[in-house]
Formats: sequence, structure tokens, C-alpha cells
Amino acid sequence: MLVHRQRLVKAVLGPTNTGKTYLAIDRMLGHASGMIGFPLRLLARENYDRVVRLKGVGSVALITGEERIVPANPSYFLCTVEAMPQDRSVDFLAIDEIQLCADPERGHVFTDRLLRARGREETMLLGAETIAPIIRRLIPDVQIERRERFSNLEYCGFRKLTRLPPRSAVVAFSAANVYALAELLRRQRGGAAIVLGALSPRTRNAQVEMYEAGEVDYLVATDAIGMGLNMGITHVGFSAMTKFDGHGFRHLSPSEVGQIAGRAGRYTEDGTFGPTAGLDPFEPDLVTAVEAHEFDPVLNIFWRNNNLDFGSVDALKRSLDAPPPEQVLRRAPPTDDYNALLAVREHDDIKAMATNPEAVRILWDVCQIPDFSGDLSGNHPRLVARTYRFLMADAGRIPADWIERSMGQFDRVDGDIDTLMARISGVRTWSYLSHRRSWIDDPDEVQGRARSLEDKLSDALHESLTRRFVDRKASVISRGLREKDKVLAGLSTDGMVTVEGEEVGRFDGFRFVPVDDEVAASSRLMAAANRAIREATGARIAEFSGSNDGAF
Repeated sequence: MLVHRQRLVKAVLGPTNTGKTYLAIDRMLGHASGMIGFPLRLLARENYDRVVRLKGVGSVALITGEERIVPANPSYFLCTVEAMPQDRSVDFLAIDEIQLCADPERGHVFTDRLLRARGREETMLLGAETIAPIIRRLIPDVQIERRERFSNLEYCGFRKLTRLPPRSAVVAFSAANVYALAELLRRQRGGAAIVLGALSPRTRNAQVEMYEAGEVDYLVATDAIGMGLNMGITHVGFSAMTKFDGHGFRHLSPSEVGQIAGRAGRYTEDGTFGPTAGLDPFEPDLVTAVEAHEFDPVLNIFWRNNNLDFGSVDALKRSLDAPPPEQVLRRAPPTDDYNALLAVREHDDIKAMATNPEAVRILWDVCQIPDFSGDLSGNHPRLVARTYRFLMADAGRIPADWIERSMGQFDRVDGDIDTLMARISGVRTWSYLSHRRSWIDDPDEVQGRARSLEDKLSDALHESLTRRFVDRKASVISRGLREKDKVLAGLSTDGMVTVEGEEVGRFDGFRFVPVDDEVAASSRLMAAANRAIREATGARIAEFSGSNDGAF
């Protein structure tokens, strides 16, 4: 079952903020060629940009489901785990977040790479120490290196949302809760940046840059923050300890809490974590486990047979249902591609087309189109079925006019946040399809159109998020307010009060009148306005005291 066992396999395991990814990139660049598989597209892109700065654009490839930048002769490949080219031989190969072998949805892909993906000279598995017993059992001669966190992580108890320290991240587990928390922070603290798993890399980066630049002091995120977001976060506040995992609500495991809490503290700066927004205090055992980074080991990981039988659709299904060959391996639950296969095989015309191994192989390829929307509306199986019909027709291509109509419906920037995210999900599907070059007559044109649409929608989404969740007046002055002597505040001759160039109210007699309710509700803006009128107040009192009775 294992391949290339005689070659060096090293597992570098430890909590967040231990420099595992930096080590892997450094090791990769010490070889003539290499490849790293990441769990997220945005991480693959982030590290691609980093390696390009070191080695030049001609030496580095980016391969994800939706994005491919492959120069003529690349030496280094930064990929999502699913998109790693398995027929490409490289000297060094690494898999990041290998503990995701235990993830019900994607674990079988990580397990396949754990068992089969190897570098010619060196293979490195990066992740949490909880996966160590499984790795040792499946790869007996593995070398395991344990790494210590660069900084301390400390539980600080409950803190009210409005009393969280600056540079805090608040974690919620649904978009609705993220929005509610961000709106409260907007009213009370000037606003927050937003990180959701559904954001495109461009939108996510714009939101993170706003936070990193100090335009807002808070970040509200789903558990997408738990992987790879290396930012200046000093405190992580949990607003909930349960999440919906696609099947039902469940409690976070201690290791999941540790993964998320571990985003607090950067390099050698210590971090804190705790409950907020009405959540009960953490149990002492959980606090001890997170602070010490000591969690129960993973007992099983998910597996799916990769030796598939394309003799017929039924044979393909039977091979996908094959039992795992090891006790520590669990058969993966139904995944999007498997469910798509079950749905489309009910169509009589598709069953009539898929009667030979090549036709069944094409059907399985089409079933693997990702369901980015996940809306349970039935749109995805319909897309899969229609795509297969196009590919099995005489032309063997997806028609250009259908592509144009389908993509055209996403070329709009009106609507709310959820509408924009839904359009981005639709464009991501076409980004994926455009990289199946044999399916489309002009894949380069479709790739360019999809990239342009995603950028356009991503910019609109960033603006929409910022407009809804950031008090622009507060964000403009937030950096100056951190240091009293850097605040630029003024009072014009007609009584208008400005802070950092923004009009915040009028000085009417001895009374400050805010320009709107948001200024009145913001303690930060009111403090800045008071500083602006303090000197003028003394002058007005002197003028008032010295006036004769006729002035009144």
C-alpha cells in the first residue's frame, strides 16, 4: 500500500506558530525541484507569491482547482492538496496540515497523499502532533520532529465583546453570527474586518490588509481563521463552541479549539484566548490542554479507494465503496463527487452514454467539479449532468454560447453580501472548468473572463463588507488616536469639528453636536472631538465672561 518507503519521510509536528511552513519552504528551496500541497487555495497563493519573490516567476508554478500559473519549465510547485499533479516527480514533496486526514469531508484526499505522495529525495508531513501515532503506524520508518511554539498561549477568562483589547479576533461559526458580531463592533469600536471561508483570496487579502494596516482593530471570522492566517492577533475570543459540520451541530474538539486559539500571538509575542459574547467560561481541563498544546491522538483517518473500476457506472460505485485495508482507516462518508455520481446515474440518457470505460472515466471526471455553492438546491447535479451531455455529444465540448450565458449572469455587482458571495462561487466553478482544457474550445479566453469577473466581484464584496461593518470616520482616525500627539484635530471658524480631515460634528455655543448617530455612539470619535474643542472651549468661556449685557 505504501510507495517509496525507503526514501526519507519526515513528519514535522507541533502547534501553530512553530515555523513549520517556513521550514518546509526552506527545505524545498534547498532541492533542485519541489512541491508543497496546502489545504487552502489562499495559502497556496500566499506561498506561491513568497517563493516567486525568492526564485523568480519563471521557476515557480501555482496549481489549484481554480487557478493555474505554470511557466514553461518550473522547478517548484505550490498547490492545493487536491490539485497536486501526481504524475510530476520532484526531489522534495511536503503536505501541510496533514492532520486533516481525519476530516470527514476532505480527509480521504490527505490520506491518499500521506500513503502515496513522495519526493525522490525527501518527503515532509506538516501538522498537529495528534496525528503522530497514525503516521508512525502507516509509515514505520518515519522520522518525527516535534516543534515547540515560539510564544506562550494563555487563557484570560471571559471578556465582554465591547471590552476586548485591540488586535483581537472574534470567532463565530456561521455567516449570520459573524455579521451580528461585526455590526456590534462597528457601533461600539469603529468596525471590524471579516474573514469567511467563502471569501475569494482577493477579498480576504483586502480585509486582512485593512486589519493589518490598523484601519480597524478587530477581526471577526469563522474557523477559517484556524489555518494559515498569520496576522498580528493578540487575543482570540470565542463566541460559540459548537458548529454545524454539514450533518448536525457538534461541539468543537479540544484540538480544534487549540488550532483556532493558536492564532493569537505572532512569532515571539504571547497570545491570549477566552470566551466572549455571552459564552460560558471554559472548563479547566480544556484550558490546560490548549495552553499546554496536549490533545488526544487521532485514532482513525478517512480513506477512499483510488484503484477505481471504470468498467461500468455500477462497477465504479462498487470500487468507491470498497472497505479500507487497515483498521486505522475509515471509509470516507459520501462526498460531493460521490453524491453527484449517485444523482446523475439516475438519468436514463446518461446511463445509456456511460457504457464503456472511457465514457465512465469522463463521467467521474465531471462528477469531480467542485460544488462551491453548497446550496442544496439541486443546481450542482444539474450542472454535472449537463456538462457530461455536452462532452458526450459529437462536438465533445461545452458550447461557447452556453458558457457566455452562464458567465454573463454573474457579471453584476449589485446586491447584498450573500448575493455577491454566491456570484463569486458561480465564477469559481467556471474557473475550475476553464482549466479542463479539453472541455472548452478557448480555455484561455474563459480563464481570463473568469479571472476578471472574480476580481470585479471580489472588489465589490470588499467594498460592501467595509461599508457595512466599518465606521469609515473611526477607521480614518484610529491610528492617530493610539498616540495623542499624532491626532490631527481642528475647529473651523464656522464651528465645524474635524478629526484627521473628517467632519465629525459642530461646536454650537458650548455644546458639541455630532454629525450623525454613529459619531455619537462612538466613544473613540467623541474622545477625539472633545480634544479638538477643548482649547476652543476655554476661549469661548473667556469671551462669554467678558461680554456686556447687550451681547445676550
